Amino acid sequence: MQKVVLITGASSGLGLATALHLKKIGYSVFGTSRDPKKYTQSIPFELLPLEITETNSIKTCVAEVIKRKQRLDILINNAGVGITGPMEEINADAIASNFATNCFGPLQMAQAVIPKMRDQSSGTIINITSIASYMGLPFRGPYSASKSALSIMSESLRMEVKEFGIKVLTLAPGDYATDIASRRYHSPVINKSPYKKYKESLEEINKHVDKGNSPEEVAKAIAEILTKKNPRVHYQVGSFLQKLSKTLKNILPSRIFEKLIMNHYKL
Repeated sequence: MQKVVLITGASSGLGLATALHLKKIGYSVFGTSRDPKKYTQSIPFELLPLEITETNSIKTCVAEVIKRKQRLDILINNAGVGITGPMEEINADAIASNFATNCFGPLQMAQAVIPKMRDQSSGTIINITSIASYMGLPFRGPYSASKSALSIMSESLRMEVKEFGIKVLTLAPGDYATDIASRRYHSPVINKSPYKKYKESLEEINKHVDKGNSPEEVAKAIAEILTKKNPRVHYQVGSFLQKLSKTLKNILPSRIFEKLIMNHYKL
C-alpha cells in the first residue's frame, strides 16, 4: 500500500524538492499552496489550497486528503516564513504573524491529522524547524524563537501521542538554495537607526542562502528518516559548520559562543 504524505508549502523550495523526491520513490503525495492554480502545469502531484494560519482552511485541507485516500500516513510541516530586523525596532504584529505561520499553524496541522492517525494506530509527523532554532541569531531573533518554540512543542507532542503509534520528530535544516529570501519579512532599514549593521547583516544572510546546497539534500534526509522504525526526536541537515554550531553552543562558555556568532555576522 502506498503511504500517503501531506507536505505543506510544497510549491517551491524544500517542500517542492521533498514532494518530488517522495513521489519518485513511491509515496502518494499531496502538497499545499496558498494558490495551487498558479502551479497546475508545472507540478506532477496534487496541490491543495491551504492558508496555514486559518483553522478552517487547515481542517478542509486535511479532510480532503482523507476523503481521497481514506488514510493519512505522514504530515510534513514545511511551510514557514523568514523574518529579520533589530529586536528593538521590529514590528510586534510582524512577530505575531511569524509565530502564526512557523509555530501555531504547524501545531494546528498536527491537531487536524492526529485523530485519523490514532484510528490507524500509525502515523508520522515531521516538523521542519531550523538550525537557527538552537540559538538566538542577531537580527533574526523572532525566526529563531518561532522555530525553537515549534521544536519544544514537538518534544511534548511526541510523548503524548507515542502510545497511539504516532511518531513525532523535527528536522532542522541549515541554509539551502531556495527562494525563502524573497518571501521573508524585512523590518525596514530606518534612517539614523543606531543599528547601522542591520543592512550589512541582511546582505550577509541572503548570501548564505544563495550559497546553500541543493534542497534535494533535505528531501533525501526526510526519505531516510521515514525508513527508521524508531526515529530520534531531532535531526539536523546542513553544512558541517552549521551542524557543528549546535554542539559548540552546548560545550563552549556562552560568551565565547556569542563572540563566534558575532564574528560570523561581522558585528
